[in-house]
Amino acid sequence: MSPFRLRPFARLAPPIAVVVLLPSAIAATTPADVLLSQGKPVATSTVESASLDGDKAVDGSTQTRWASAVSADPQWLRVDLGQPSSVHQVKLTWEAAYAKKYRIEVSDDGTQFTTVTTVDNGDGKTDDLTGLQAHGRFLRFVGVTRATKYGYSLWELQAYGSPDSAGDTQAPSTPAGLAATTTTATSAGLTWNAATDNVGVTGYDVLRDGQVVATSATPSYTDTGLAPDTGYSYSVRARDAAGNVSAASAPVTVKTKAGTGNGFTLAAAGDIAERCTASDASCAHVKTAKLVERMNPAAVITMGDNQYDDAHLADFKAYYDKTWGRFKSITHPVPGNHESYDEPKFKGYEDYFGAIAKPQGKRYYSWEMGNWHFIALDSNDFVTHDDFAEPPQITWLKQDLAKNKKGCVAAYYHHPRWSSGDHGDNKDSVELWNIMTATKVDLVLNGHDHDYERFVPQNADGKADANGPVEIVGGSGGANLYDLSPAHATTAKLLKTFGVLKLSMTDTSFQTQLIGVDGKVLDSSPTYTCH
Repeated sequence: MSPFRLRPFARLAPPIAVVVLLPSAIAATTPADVLLSQGKPVATSTVESASLDGDKAVDGSTQTRWASAVSADPQWLRVDLGQPSSVHQVKLTWEAAYAKKYRIEVSDDGTQFTTVTTVDNGDGKTDDLTGLQAHGRFLRFVGVTRATKYGYSLWELQAYGSPDSAGDTQAPSTPAGLAATTTTATSAGLTWNAATDNVGVTGYDVLRDGQVVATSATPSYTDTGLAPDTGYSYSVRARDAAGNVSAASAPVTVKTKAGTGNGFTLAAAGDIAERCTASDASCAHVKTAKLVERMNPAAVITMGDNQYDDAHLADFKAYYDKTWGRFKSITHPVPGNHESYDEPKFKGYEDYFGAIAKPQGKRYYSWEMGNWHFIALDSNDFVTHDDFAEPPQITWLKQDLAKNKKGCVAAYYHHPRWSSGDHGDNKDSVELWNIMTATKVDLVLNGHDHDYERFVPQNADGKADANGPVEIVGGSGGANLYDLSPAHATTAKLLKTFGVLKLSMTDTSFQTQLIGVDGKVLDSSPTYTCH
């Protein structure tokens, strides 16, 4: 469906929208009412594509829209108003794919919702629902019956009312010092001075050419997927927990470098599917899978422990397949220790993933994309290795690296050499790490510890060294999180959080971001040039 599908010029005998209000919904909109929803965090049941995500329905533009998955009922869009608020009016501006039946709901906690009003005979025109008497922090549109063969599609959802007077109403200071850092043909790095707030700044909106393109939890961001040799205007604004937003910073113009622009995006995580489903609001792999969907990656990397607890085929089908399984055709997996708990070992893993589990006949293999060579390893071999002969996987790894003709190299396996998580440093991975440093591998991805940790480039001894690989522990895909130990001297970022790694790769460089389940950028690395 095109982002700008046109509405038919006319329909015969359009039905009349019927609004059924709760008995208490009798008060008119008051003069003090303000627009509560614009720019606020949004969650959705589905999106038709990454370019039609829920944020587009509250961005203040009738040129951008949210669209749900095609041919599916029911669907919903939830807006976090930032603090408890009275809601007196909801205005829905429909695109051609409208709802015949829907309801508006509110909630204090984002989980238990109460119906405010229902529409049982929508006609696709702008619906202005007034006289509402609702109160809550979260507002949700629930589409019950579609009027077309498509999904639900809103140019804008606008909620008007008044935030609780006891809430925080002071906006953060305007961010200053916005400046460009590393720029490539397809990316632009940005930094700025942290804003201040009477309670606390929770994040920053990044605007490119006047449109919000991301929300960063830190005063830095790297914008990716840009066109080579092109100028872009950036500004940022700060947010607090109550939803107050500062004015936009002074803009800065950034021009990308000339080049081929042959970049691509990957999504990566380890330690993914606990035995839970979308019916459980705390089920994290449901949420991380939605992040992958929004990234629309060229490929997906998993760093082991894809399914818990013993990774039987039945569990893969019941849990992993319902979320991350939708990306199976573009996934390049490796096993973790939990895959080895099945009987026989790895049977569920190999039966579920089929040929992609052992594309070259072994649970270790290599593949390529662009100017990148990717090496997928089974680190379980080294946890149980207790003889003096060189393991076959090491022999293969050395031969694979020797044959490589690509300019950039990444490797991924489950057990990390360095970690500030619950498991700590893993001596079983020493041999792998030494090979990575000796051959100047650029990036190493691991799981095992259920957290996120990014290191600066390190040498064989774990000391900072620009010639070494960047190691990232990304065991944040959905398994219950572990407690953290004190960070290493070489740790750039350590977080106990769920999220997915977004890897932005070019022919000569890479840059990484951790995207949290709320869509915020929780960590953003520098842009590294391949060795």
